[in-house]
Amino acid sequence: MLEKLKERVWKMNLELPRNNLVAMTSGNVSGRDPEKDLVVIKPSGVPYEEMETEDLVVVDLEGNIVEGDKKPSSDTDSHLYIYRHRQDVRGVVHTHSNYATSFAALGQPLPVCLTAIADEFGGDVPAGPYAPIGGEEIGEAIIENIGSSRAILLKNHGVFTIGDSPESALKAAVMVEDAAKTVHLAMLKGKPERLPEEEAKKAYERYQNRYGQ
Repeated sequence: MLEKLKERVWKMNLELPRNNLVAMTSGNVSGRDPEKDLVVIKPSGVPYEEMETEDLVVVDLEGNIVEGDKKPSSDTDSHLYIYRHRQDVRGVVHTHSNYATSFAALGQPLPVCLTAIADEFGGDVPAGPYAPIGGEEIGEAIIENIGSSRAILLKNHGVFTIGDSPESALKAAVMVEDAAKTVHLAMLKGKPERLPEEEAKKAYERYQNRYGQ
C-alpha cells in the first residue's frame, strides 16, 4: 500500500547521508497520506545503504503498524504528534546535522542574519526545550515552539523540520544546516548582524511566492 509515497519517503531518507545530515543509522524522514491519514516512516536502526522501499513501515496516526515487518523509527511518536496537530504538515525530517545541532546544544536559535534564512524560514529558526526521546514529549515541544518556521532546534538533541511534503521537509533540513554552517563561520569573526524584520518578511514572501518556475 502507498507505494508511491513509500518510494518518495525512501528517496528522501537516502538524501540524509548524501547531504551529510546524519551518521550511521541516526535520523529519519516520514510522509503522511492526507486521504488515508497513514504515515510512512523509516524503520528503526536499518543502515541507509541497505534500506529498501519494502523496509519502510506504514502506521496510523495512533502508532499502530498497518504494514511492514520491521519496527518503525524510535521517533515515530514524535512524528505522529506533529501530524495529529498540524494538518498542513505532510513531511517530517529529523537529523543531528553538525552545525545546526551545535546551536541546539547551546539552546540557541539560528538568527535571521542571512537572506537564505529569511527565504526558507521567514525569521529566526527557533530553539525548543529539551524533551526525552521515545514518547510524545518531543512532538509536544515542537508544536509549542516551532511557530511559523519550518525548522526547530531542540535543546541537547538536534533538528526537526516540517513541510507540505517529504521533499520540502528534506529541503528545509538541508537549508538549515547550510545556513548554520555559514552563521557559525561568521561568529568566529564577529557578531552577525540581523536582517531587519521587514526585510526578512519581504525576502520570505518573494522566495515563497515568486521564486522559481
